[in-house]
Amino acid sequence: MRSADIRARFLGHFERNGHTVVPSAPLPFEDPNLLFVNAGMVQFVPYFVGQQSAPWQRATSIQKCIRTPDIDEVGKTTRHGTFFQMNGNFSFGDYFKEGAIQLAWDLSTRSVDDGGFGLDAERIWATVYLDDDEAIDIWHKQIGVPLERIVRKGMDDNFWSMGIAGPCGPCSELYYDRGSDYGVEGGPAVDEDRYMEFWNLVFMQNERGPQSGPGKSDFPVLGELPRKNIDTGMGMERMAALLQGVDNLYEIDETRPVLDRAAELAGKVYGAHSGHAASQSHPDDVRLRVVADHVRTALMLIGDGVTPSNEGRGYVLRRIMRRAIRAMRLLGVQEPVLPHLLPVSRDAMSPSYPELATDFERISTYAYAEEEAFLQTLRAGTTILDVAVAQTKAAGGTRLSGDKAFQLHDTYGFPIDLTLEMAAEQGIAVDEDGFRRLMTEQREAGKRDAKAKKTAHADLSLYRSARDAGDSTNFTGYYEISREAVVASVIGESADGSAGLLPAAGEGDDVEIVLDATPFYAEGGGQQADWGRITVNAAGREAELRVVDVQQPVPGLITHRVTVLSGEVRPGDLVLAQVDPERRAAVSRSHSATHLLHAGLRRTLGDTAAQAGSLNAPGRLRFDFTTPSAVPASVLGEVEDEINEVLLRDLEVRWFVTDQAEAKRLGAIAMFGEKYGDAVRVVEIGDYSRELCGGTHVPRSSVIGMVKLLGESSIGAGVRRVEALVGMDAFRYLAREHVLVTQLAGEFRAQPDELPERIDGVLGRLKSAERELDKLRAAAVLSSAGTLAGQAESVGAVQFVAAQAPAGVGGNDLRALALDVRGRLRHGDPAVVLLASPDDKGGAAFVAAVNDAGQSSGLTAGEIVRAFAPVLGARGGGRADLAQGAGGDAAKLDDAFAAALAAVSALTAG
Repeated sequence: MRSADIRARFLGHFERNGHTVVPSAPLPFEDPNLLFVNAGMVQFVPYFVGQQSAPWQRATSIQKCIRTPDIDEVGKTTRHGTFFQMNGNFSFGDYFKEGAIQLAWDLSTRSVDDGGFGLDAERIWATVYLDDDEAIDIWHKQIGVPLERIVRKGMDDNFWSMGIAGPCGPCSELYYDRGSDYGVEGGPAVDEDRYMEFWNLVFMQNERGPQSGPGKSDFPVLGELPRKNIDTGMGMERMAALLQGVDNLYEIDETRPVLDRAAELAGKVYGAHSGHAASQSHPDDVRLRVVADHVRTALMLIGDGVTPSNEGRGYVLRRIMRRAIRAMRLLGVQEPVLPHLLPVSRDAMSPSYPELATDFERISTYAYAEEEAFLQTLRAGTTILDVAVAQTKAAGGTRLSGDKAFQLHDTYGFPIDLTLEMAAEQGIAVDEDGFRRLMTEQREAGKRDAKAKKTAHADLSLYRSARDAGDSTNFTGYYEISREAVVASVIGESADGSAGLLPAAGEGDDVEIVLDATPFYAEGGGQQADWGRITVNAAGREAELRVVDVQQPVPGLITHRVTVLSGEVRPGDLVLAQVDPERRAAVSRSHSATHLLHAGLRRTLGDTAAQAGSLNAPGRLRFDFTTPSAVPASVLGEVEDEINEVLLRDLEVRWFVTDQAEAKRLGAIAMFGEKYGDAVRVVEIGDYSRELCGGTHVPRSSVIGMVKLLGESSIGAGVRRVEALVGMDAFRYLAREHVLVTQLAGEFRAQPDELPERIDGVLGRLKSAERELDKLRAAAVLSSAGTLAGQAESVGAVQFVAAQAPAGVGGNDLRALALDVRGRLRHGDPAVVLLASPDDKGGAAFVAAVNDAGQSSGLTAGEIVRAFAPVLGARGGGRADLAQGAGGDAAKLDDAFAAALAAVSALTAG
């Protein structure tokens, strides 16, 4: 049974049983705790924790998920994958344990002909939480599972929580016995390879407190929830492995084609030297599984809008891609592999995700560029590693330090296994313990950061309390910028230093004010927040508050960060909320201009120019978008012209609310990674632009006035940034440019349109003069070649010239001089020339040259430089006949020459 059929059967089963089919959320998910969706229930968290009311009592979904904490286990076990699909069914206060267990059992054991999965009921085991006798009774008395196939487990295994205070509960897991070929008998407690878990049923019935210790189960269970929920997850890949009769999730129909193509490229036969059990896997098979898993994960991540970078989600993608490429290199494939593997993964996944096929040009562009960049990194890292090894040897060491290996890994993306392999080839070891210690420290720091971020949910409880104490804030800013409102709550620091709801705030206090209704726009969608004033006039008591920020910390609640300028504000006060009209108008102009820029770029560059971020501020905007290469200035000019033509057309800007399906049919652009509700707001600028957007805009395009694109730049692999000025800021910029051009025209005594030609002429003459100076400098330098050759010393049978050239001689001239000196020495005898020239930064450029006779006797220019450079504190490298470097401290040149002499002596003696 193919994965697409498993998908259809799962959704059909639950839809027939009253569940609403909910689309998968995008992998990049806006949550303070997560980079990616890592479980099927993530998009339903607001319903489980009470932030929002669920729009359905029953739901089902196939959720795309990413998990990387166990990335090192990928390929080694039957069950670890970085990308997986979680088939889930959810109940929000509807059915509970009995319903969840019956629904899972029916689908699992019903015959294939009747729409089920056809699993043998006699081979299914169930685990339950230690004291969950209710679940045991359902499994045994209602379903008929023998007691010997029901296993009790503790909190670490069979009690679920989000890792923070909130809903939790016992769970029950379904396992399938795959037979003796996969391990020993005894049930899931004995062998989880033979007994493969395929479904987890979470009975969300309790509320837990904060973490009280380091263990997974170190938290108190406070009591039962008023509404009990169900959250189940059936692993798509695990079910596919069972139904397709394969050993592990890497061999199912959605990954096996990639594995087979990788094996073909590497000249390997997958499975030839491995057994059925994961513990019997040959290293080459483990690597092939890593490739199959990681290539699919990269495809899905880029498909959902993630691009490779050095931080956040992009770093996770980059690491996954580089592990796949590295695994292929360990299998003996040195050339680029993604052009061979990614199309195979596309074909395997597109039956379930057809958008991968339609968007493959964009996906492959980023993937192939990243592979080429990594191959360049490997080449550069090899040079850096060579220098590090030379420095270690020059210092008399036999082991590369852990911090150097960590630097290669962390800064240059150089894999540790490659460092180990290449260092061993050069005869030195690597301080693996030191490297692992630094990696652990980095991971622990990451965990501490993640833990700190997790407190966001706890902090939100205060805002939820404020929201639940009254009604949700009614935003009226689409229609007005001033209105009367009532203070619902005041949030700030209490006397004991903790944040809480306050009875009042007085002059000088910085607090957050919640109103029952507000015209103030809360920061979001790239648009900066409104500023303004809130005035209080209640029963003879007056107060003035300056609004400096507006946020929406939880859905439905808008908070105003204010400074109390005078008087006192209390909950229940009647106030007048007034938005700064000039700032609102300026920000709205920028936001509408951003929509036009987005549309213009997509019209010019294609749909691959997808928005990756934006900033809409008064008079200026910043727009980030995905594209594999720089945008030429001529293209930016065309986009700018087109935008300003749209302004002259005075197009109407209108907005309306509709459902997602209709918005998609109309061609409205949505941002990658954004999660939209069933109802969405569409903003149209005439027939030129149509986007999903919650921000404020101008009424007509002409109100924007003018847009001036300042240029574009790279902010990461595959992501570019355009910055622009809007309205009067654009006009003032052009006015300043006009003044500058007028001044230059006066200096050159030329018309403005003649300036480029005049300036090119001046620059051309300057370059000609510089070339003449270079020739004179080179001639002066080379004139000393004979003198230097005459100063050659004899080191054994070697002619050795070590000299300091005049300061400021560049690398090219120094290299030419070294080669000239070498050519003047006796050709039949070994010769070494080492020249250095101090630079104006306190360092030095240096070159070593060795003739053919010297190379035949075992001397290499690279070895000479590797002895010379570390003494200076510089870097260098090169070939056997010629090597060079730069940097370090020129004051140490004498010591460096002495080290080079010692190296020549040692090599000669050897």
